Amino acid sequence: MFTKVLVAEDYEIANQGIINILNEKIGIYNIEEAKYCDDAYLKFRNAYDNQEIFELLITDLSFRENHKTQEITSGIELIKNIRNIQPDIKVIVYSQENRPDKINNLFEKLNINGYVCKGQDAIKGLIACVNGVYQGDTILPPELTNATTENTMIHLDELDIILLEELSKGFTKKEIRIKLKKQKVFSSGESFIDKRVSKLFDKFKAKNTTHLVAIVKDLGIV
Repeated sequence: MFTKVLVAEDYEIANQGIINILNEKIGIYNIEEAKYCDDAYLKFRNAYDNQEIFELLITDLSFRENHKTQEITSGIELIKNIRNIQPDIKVIVYSQENRPDKINNLFEKLNINGYVCKGQDAIKGLIACVNGVYQGDTILPPELTNATTENTMIHLDELDIILLEELSKGFTKKEIRIKLKKQKVFSSGESFIDKRVSKLFDKFKAKNTTHLVAIVKDLGIV
């Protein structure tokens, strides 16, 4: 079983709950916790530099702001930063996010090892996930495996999600293109954005932007 685990979770109750599960249900006692991503990364880096590496990272996706400016503000950034240094560390995401396409994107883009959705069955799910990941398995949550079959599931990448979220906020394709260009996110030429939005229309069989936004909101994607 894992002997050293890093837990990144900003809610005290959830944080202690994870630690209690690891202690009492799985038998892991060498655990360090952090309520903010910068703190989690610092603890990871200190352990790595001292050759006392963490074997498993359990992290939330979103973190509350505090009075200090944080350089790393999300679980996704934390995973990327840690994996850049220690690519083989196992990663389990423990989050309230239950939208299948967003969860699927974490497996496809970040190569996470397991996902547990906070909720009624979270304790049982976390125990099974930690055990499964330790055995070398990739543990998909019911929110993903029960969502639809492989043949009918609509796969969305990170840019698709961004476009859908911006469209749902009422921004036009031109405004989105300008925003992405300023942020230097992806290729943001006018024709490129038009083509990506057109593909989204095709994927969801939407007649126009309003129809597209209504569909993805009904599906819980945005």
